[in-house]
Amino acid sequence: MTGSSFTYERRVEFAETDMAGILHFANYFRYMEECEHAFFRSLGLSIHAATEDGFRGFARGECSCRYERPLRYEDVALLHLRVTEKRTKSLHYEITFEHCGHIVARGKVTAIHVGASEGGTIRAIPLPPEVDSLVVVAPEQGAQNAR
Repeated sequence: MTGSSFTYERRVEFAETDMAGILHFANYFRYMEECEHAFFRSLGLSIHAATEDGFRGFARGECSCRYERPLRYEDVALLHLRVTEKRTKSLHYEITFEHCGHIVARGKVTAIHVGASEGGTIRAIPLPPEVDSLVVVAPEQGAQNAR
């Protein structure tokens, strides 16, 4: 089984909102990371692993989010993750937030695969073979709609 896209459902909790009950902007980034982790789990993978001499995992190279409508307390959002690019040492995602059939936010993430030995410097390293073989780039959205 390989993966190029994934959908994750998330309910807005009151502790994640401001006093008006609107989801605080920083929590969109937390939701994107939750979605990414769930995507990896759906493929039988983990986002982080201990190694004999340290660890390996994914660090953020770049993250952005464009807000179009607010999410509020008790809203259930669908997050649609699409793998848009895969390089030797990184994965790139687009994550769309949807509520009641409307796009409420659009996020982008560049996740760089890193490793470190105990007490060592964190550095970018190639994707592990299992990630490289299971995570694939999604077809262009226009190409999907043309079929």
